[in-house]
Amino acid sequence: MLKQEVRDMLVSIVGDDNLRDSQQDLIAYSYDATPNYQALPDAVIKPRNTKDVSEIVKVCNEYKIPIVPRGNATNLCAGTTPLEGGIVMIFTHMNQILELDEENLTVTVQPGIITLNMIEAVEAKGLFYPPDPSSMKISTIGGNINECSGGLRGLKYGVTRDYVIGLEFVMPNGDIVRTGGKLAKDVAGYDLTRLMVGSEGTLGIITEATLKLIPKPESKKTMLAMYNSLEAAGKTVSAIIANKIIPTTLEFLDQPTIQVVEDFAKIGLPTEVGAILLIEQDGPLEVVERDSNKIAEICEEGGAISVKIAETPEEGEALTTARRAALSALARLKPTTILEDATVPRSKIAEMVRAIEEIAERNNVRICTFGHAGDGNLHPTCMTDARDKEEMERVEKAFEEVFEKAIELGGTITGEHGVGVMKSPYLAWKIGETGVNAMLAIKQSFDPNNIMNPGKMFAKESRKRVVVQK
Repeated sequence: MLKQEVRDMLVSIVGDDNLRDSQQDLIAYSYDATPNYQALPDAVIKPRNTKDVSEIVKVCNEYKIPIVPRGNATNLCAGTTPLEGGIVMIFTHMNQILELDEENLTVTVQPGIITLNMIEAVEAKGLFYPPDPSSMKISTIGGNINECSGGLRGLKYGVTRDYVIGLEFVMPNGDIVRTGGKLAKDVAGYDLTRLMVGSEGTLGIITEATLKLIPKPESKKTMLAMYNSLEAAGKTVSAIIANKIIPTTLEFLDQPTIQVVEDFAKIGLPTEVGAILLIEQDGPLEVVERDSNKIAEICEEGGAISVKIAETPEEGEALTTARRAALSALARLKPTTILEDATVPRSKIAEMVRAIEEIAERNNVRICTFGHAGDGNLHPTCMTDARDKEEMERVEKAFEEVFEKAIELGGTITGEHGVGVMKSPYLAWKIGETGVNAMLAIKQSFDPNNIMNPGKMFAKESRKRVVVQK
């Protein structure tokens, strides 16, 4: 509970309507999309502008009150749960497009804008913002930047960090910093823009972002390639890239996921096959036609039992929408759904999926796997029940083995979900204790009072086992 003097100071900044601290108001902000992590904050605050954010942070820094910046809580690593209490800061008042600059191909936005709303506004002008996390209908740009979100189009176009070219953010002492701008080139000192992207709210609070846009692709085509074996599907992924074709989307679904998604979406997915590749290409019509025909040929040569090209844009959109709905479909099966995130070199996709199957069987848990095969980013998803403590122990052990295997294959513990609380014990597995200490030094130099999203990214205790990346 906030001290009365602190509460009065915060109310004087934002007004009584923008501070909530009754238990009824706080419950909704005590958790995010991550199962099993929940803690009440002391208050929820809604700044109206950057000046409000700066003044709030100054108060919190003086009284050493934790601040958790929060979008719409789609986070999957407990990154926005207020586990040490303090204040949750939300940006419902700061949700506008400030400028859409068609001459410089940029859009400047506030952190609270919904990702899809911004994308639709940009596309209405014939422009394109490629990052497309599956949560884009409800996630915010500020949250996307804090987690460096990816999406289905990441193979061809990259992820959020590749489009953030300027930021305004508030330091933990309340100072306001501006970085970058509408520039194609800028090497003036350390790249603070890149440092902030993916920092998970541990270094400062983003209050404005300038994002790079590109021309909207003229056309696109979507296809499904169906395989009896995981290995054939995995080899096809590598073969497509080896033929110097970079599809917009190259997604993978294993058989258990196909069955669940079809039961949910009912669009005619073949539930009897071992694996599906969902492939999309965009660009000039003649290039899309040429690439699509070549990709279909590569799939057939790679052992696909069937390749189906969507005949209409609507049919293609239905296929993509079904893939985006994979988490929702799986979440219907059990009370608790844990969607994880591990990335390996794309040549190791089949080996990794087989390993996940073996790990699930060994630990007697059910795991379905889907993900971005083109960039090696897999989402093994476990359907369980958090009330069953014995089963949850087996689930945790299974995912620990998944992370270990990913690193053994030259991969990483997270490709787009972030570290947060869930992955923090494994961070040293990937970057070593020296790497963790270097990150901690940056954190401490920015935030000596440790008020910015404390308890995230840096675990109090790392896992004892040391995994050496090959």
